[in-house]
Amino acid sequence: MDAYLETGRMHLRRFTEADVDDLAALHGHPDVMRHIDNGRPVPQAVVTRQQLPRILREYDELPSGHGCFVAAEKSSGKFLGWLSLRPAASIGLNSGTELGYRMLPSVWGLGYATEGARALLHHAFTELQVDLIVATTMTVNTPSRRVMEKVGLSLIRTFFEEWPEYIEGAEHGDAEYAITRETWAQQHDHQQSSPEPIHRS
Repeated sequence: MDAYLETGRMHLRRFTEADVDDLAALHGHPDVMRHIDNGRPVPQAVVTRQQLPRILREYDELPSGHGCFVAAEKSSGKFLGWLSLRPAASIGLNSGTELGYRMLPSVWGLGYATEGARALLHHAFTELQVDLIVATTMTVNTPSRRVMEKVGLSLIRTFFEEWPEYIEGAEHGDAEYAITRETWAQQHDHQQSSPEPIHRS
């Protein structure tokens, strides 16, 4: 297996067509999707015919080093979810490189999203020479916001957009977070005790 990145507990690697069932299980889980898009699980047919093919195309279409990557447990190879770096495209984001992540509920609270996001930030700022990382989530999505804050992103604003369908909590708006390479470098200088992610193999 060719790892895109490694962390203490995970391999991050490119998706393949063999990952379709794991991706469908993730995107089909109601707890995972409750704060995303229309708030409903994604049918397997949509994952198979649209979402996974789009992820695979992005490895060629996006800037080098960008895309969506499987987070797999090192010890077992178990699928945990995914993390991504893409040119910012979510509603409300106007510039920068967007950090994203989705993890299976069975591993929520175990620090995998934070560990993976920290490694992606390190890679983006030191290897890809990205200038700005941004992320967004619903204001009420406290666990996702906590990950952003743990890896050093700061709340930039709360914004309100017109969505096609109402999701519970939408009246509280969405949160935009961001961190620049300069700020990350300053933070990194003060975190010598934190383990370094292993770079691309």
